[in-house]
Amino acid sequence: MNIGDKAPEILGKDETGKEIRLSDFRGRKLVLYFYPKDNTSGCTAEACSLRDSYGELQAAGYEVVGVSKDSAASHVKFKEKYELPFPLIADIDHTLLEAMGAWGEKNMYGKKTMGTIRTTFVINEEGIIERIFAGKQVKTKEHAGQILG
Repeated sequence: MNIGDKAPEILGKDETGKEIRLSDFRGRKLVLYFYPKDNTSGCTAEACSLRDSYGELQAAGYEVVGVSKDSAASHVKFKEKYELPFPLIADIDHTLLEAMGAWGEKNMYGKKTMGTIRTTFVINEEGIIERIFAGKQVKTKEHAGQILG
Protein backbone atom coordinates (compact mmCIF):
# COMPACT_ATOMS: atom_id res chain seq x y z
CA MET A 1 0.00 0.00 0.00
CA ASN A 2 1.14 3.50 -0.82
CA ILE A 3 0.17 7.07 -0.01
CA GLY A 4 -3.03 7.85 -1.93
CA ASP A 5 -4.31 4.24 -1.86
CA LYS A 6 -7.63 3.34 -0.23
CA ALA A 7 -7.21 1.10 2.78
CA PRO A 8 -9.11 -2.23 2.83
CA GLU A 9 -12.64 -2.17 4.31
CA ILE A 10 -12.29 -5.29 6.47
CA LEU A 11 -9.36 -4.90 8.83
CA GLY A 12 -9.85 -8.04 10.93
CA LYS A 13 -11.04 -9.14 14.37
CA ASP A 14 -9.90 -7.52 17.58
CA GLU A 15 -9.00 -9.22 20.86
CA THR A 16 -12.71 -9.66 21.72
CA GLY A 17 -13.59 -11.24 18.35
CA LYS A 18 -15.33 -8.08 17.10
CA GLU A 19 -14.83 -7.39 13.39
CA ILE A 20 -13.12 -4.04 12.79
CA ARG A 21 -13.94 -2.24 9.55
CA LEU A 22 -12.54 0.89 7.98
CA SER A 23 -16.08 2.32 7.80
CA ASP A 24 -16.24 2.14 11.63
CA PHE A 25 -13.94 5.19 11.57
CA ARG A 26 -15.64 7.23 8.84
CA GLY A 27 -15.26 10.94 9.58
CA ARG A 28 -12.19 10.31 11.77
CA LYS A 29 -8.55 9.72 10.94
CA LEU A 30 -7.17 6.27 11.71
CA VAL A 31 -3.72 5.37 12.95
CA LEU A 32 -3.37 1.73 11.86
CA TYR A 33 -0.10 0.47 13.28
CA PHE A 34 1.52 -2.90 12.69
CA TYR A 35 3.98 -4.25 15.24
CA PRO A 36 5.90 -7.53 15.51
CA LYS A 37 5.00 -8.97 18.93
CA ASP A 38 3.11 -8.29 22.16
CA ASN A 39 5.23 -7.68 25.27
CA THR A 40 8.54 -7.05 23.50
CA SER A 41 10.48 -3.91 24.39
CA GLY A 42 10.00 -1.92 21.16
CA CYS A 43 6.38 -2.94 20.70
CA THR A 44 5.56 -2.11 24.32
CA ALA A 45 7.27 1.30 24.01
CA GLU A 46 5.28 2.04 20.85
CA ALA A 47 1.95 0.95 22.37
CA CYS A 48 2.61 2.98 25.53
CA SER A 49 3.53 6.07 23.49
CA LEU A 50 0.17 5.82 21.73
CA ARG A 51 -1.61 5.09 25.03
CA ASP A 52 -0.02 8.04 26.83
CA SER A 53 -1.02 10.43 24.04
CA TYR A 54 -4.37 8.79 23.26
CA GLY A 55 -6.42 11.76 24.52
CA GLU A 56 -4.32 14.14 22.45
CA LEU A 57 -4.64 11.90 19.38
CA GLN A 58 -8.42 11.72 19.80
CA ALA A 59 -8.64 15.50 20.28
CA ALA A 60 -6.81 15.85 16.95
CA GLY A 61 -9.41 13.57 15.28
CA TYR A 62 -7.52 10.25 15.35
CA GLU A 63 -8.51 6.75 16.39
CA VAL A 64 -5.87 4.06 16.94
CA VAL A 65 -5.87 0.36 16.03
CA GLY A 66 -2.90 -1.95 16.54
CA VAL A 67 -2.25 -5.10 14.50
CA SER A 68 0.07 -8.05 15.03
CA LYS A 69 0.06 -11.76 14.25
CA ASP A 70 -0.36 -12.56 17.95
CA SER A 71 -3.49 -14.38 19.14
CA ALA A 72 -6.52 -12.68 20.64
CA ALA A 73 -5.60 -14.19 24.03
CA SER A 74 -2.12 -12.64 23.82
CA HIS A 75 -3.68 -9.27 22.90
CA VAL A 76 -6.06 -9.42 25.88
CA LYS A 77 -3.12 -9.90 28.28
CA PHE A 78 -1.06 -7.17 26.54
CA LYS A 79 -3.97 -4.69 26.67
CA GLU A 80 -4.69 -5.42 30.32
CA LYS A 81 -1.05 -5.29 31.42
CA TYR A 82 -0.42 -1.90 29.78
CA GLU A 83 -3.99 -0.50 30.00
CA LEU A 84 -4.21 0.07 26.25
CA PRO A 85 -7.44 1.95 25.36
CA PHE A 86 -7.58 0.93 21.68
CA PRO A 87 -8.35 -2.34 19.87
CA LEU A 88 -5.67 -4.79 18.80
CA ILE A 89 -6.35 -6.92 15.73
CA ALA A 90 -5.22 -10.55 15.94
CA ASP A 91 -4.02 -11.12 12.35
CA ILE A 92 -2.76 -14.65 12.98
CA ASP A 93 -2.89 -15.65 9.31
CA HIS A 94 -1.28 -12.28 8.34
CA THR A 95 -4.01 -11.44 5.80
CA LEU A 96 -4.03 -7.71 6.64
CA LEU A 97 -0.28 -7.63 7.23
CA GLU A 98 0.29 -8.93 3.69
CA ALA A 99 -2.44 -6.77 2.10
CA MET A 100 -0.89 -3.63 3.62
CA GLY A 101 2.70 -4.61 2.79
CA ALA A 102 3.70 -4.92 6.45
CA TRP A 103 4.78 -8.58 6.09
CA GLY A 104 8.08 -9.43 4.49
CA GLU A 105 11.62 -10.63 4.74
CA LYS A 106 13.54 -9.49 7.78
CA ASN A 107 17.14 -9.99 8.77
CA MET A 108 17.43 -11.11 12.41
CA TYR A 109 20.98 -11.66 13.65
CA GLY A 110 22.16 -12.53 10.14
CA LYS A 111 19.29 -14.97 9.53
CA LYS A 112 16.59 -14.16 6.99
CA THR A 113 13.04 -14.76 8.22
CA MET A 114 9.52 -13.69 7.25
CA GLY A 115 7.79 -11.44 9.72
CA THR A 116 6.05 -8.19 10.56
CA ILE A 117 7.72 -5.00 9.38
CA ARG A 118 6.90 -2.29 11.91
CA THR A 119 4.69 0.05 9.89
CA THR A 120 2.13 2.77 10.68
CA PHE A 121 -0.46 4.01 8.21
CA VAL A 122 -2.21 7.31 8.86
CA ILE A 123 -5.55 7.05 7.05
CA ASN A 124 -7.76 10.09 6.43
CA GLU A 125 -11.50 10.50 7.02
CA GLU A 126 -12.28 9.04 3.56
CA GLY A 127 -10.15 5.91 4.06
CA ILE A 128 -7.19 7.12 1.98
CA ILE A 129 -3.61 6.57 3.22
CA GLU A 130 -2.04 9.98 3.90
CA ARG A 131 1.22 9.07 5.63
CA ILE A 132 3.33 5.96 6.19
CA PHE A 133 6.03 5.36 8.77
CA ALA A 134 7.96 2.14 8.12
CA GLY A 135 10.82 0.23 9.72
CA LYS A 136 13.46 2.48 11.28
CA GLN A 137 11.31 5.60 10.60
CA VAL A 138 9.10 4.52 13.52
CA LYS A 139 10.51 5.99 16.74
CA THR A 140 8.78 3.63 19.18
CA LYS A 141 9.15 5.81 22.31
CA GLU A 142 7.98 8.98 20.51
CA HIS A 143 5.59 7.51 17.96
CA ALA A 144 2.52 9.51 19.01
CA GLY A 145 4.55 12.71 18.62
CA GLN A 146 5.58 11.64 15.12
CA ILE A 147 1.93 11.23 14.16
CA LEU A 148 0.83 14.50 15.78
CA GLY A 149 3.87 16.41 14.50
